[in-house]
Amino acid sequence: MKLSEIKNHLQHLEKIGFQLPNGELVAPHFHVTEVGKVIKDFIDCGGKIRSEVVINFQLWEEEDYDHRLHPEKLLHIIELSEKIFKFDDLEIEVEYQGKETIGKYNLDFDGKNFLLVSKLTACLAKEACGIPEEKPRVRISEKGTLTACKPNSGCC
Repeated sequence: MKLSEIKNHLQHLEKIGFQLPNGELVAPHFHVTEVGKVIKDFIDCGGKIRSEVVINFQLWEEEDYDHRLHPEKLLHIIELSEKIFKFDDLEIEVEYQGKETIGKYNLDFDGKNFLLVSKLTACLAKEACGIPEEKPRVRISEKGTLTACKPNSGCC
């Protein structure tokens, strides 16, 4: 989800809810303790230089059960951050303290709650690491007889 999308959703909500990938809701007394821009410059395993920029929200909950973050307050925090950090309309990444470690999530919306969507790692340079691409599936009927298949032709 991009920054413009969350701002639009917040304008139409009466309360904010975040739902974890397992279906549980983040406690309603959560705080958004940080809104910032994260710039990650790195080299992948193939030697290619890459850069990634996201807007980061950090969710936190404590025993402050009387606290509730209302949509207009989060919208104000986002707008203040935009003025200070000159945000582009970037993707949002959410950090949330799980039971064992901080999880990083992508963000989606189901019409009622913001959904924390699990992020996955991946090799960005599969060809340089020798990780084969998925072989194409070919019907033998389309290739002719089996005698037409040659080693490394991709038909077998």
